[in-house]
Amino acid sequence: MSWTLYHNPNCGTSRTVLATLREAGIEPEVVLYLKTPPDIAQLRALRDALGQPAQALLRTKEALCAELGLDQEGVDEERILAAIAEHPILLNRPVVSSPRGARVCRPAEVVKELLG
Repeated sequence: MSWTLYHNPNCGTSRTVLATLREAGIEPEVVLYLKTPPDIAQLRALRDALGQPAQALLRTKEALCAELGLDQEGVDEERILAAIAEHPILLNRPVVSSPRGARVCRPAEVVKELLG
């Protein structure tokens, strides 16, 4: 399994994570998720690799999150994943998938957990 970074080049945290990976000698597959959004199956796989509920992948600071009612307690995971697939701006970036699992790297230092 290779390294994948779900990346937004306009995000400072995402740029920092990419630089950290490269400094460690890792050239990840960079997915510009706003241009090439992950589908529901990819989001399920990311959720499973995280070992956390789908809410971990949700960018709750995004206004659309509240507009869609995704910030309410008890929202079904499939509804969250479907919303992220339809509106990739809702993906809590950056997300790194690696042979050692996956992490939402916010703050950027979280990526070091995957580097060992």
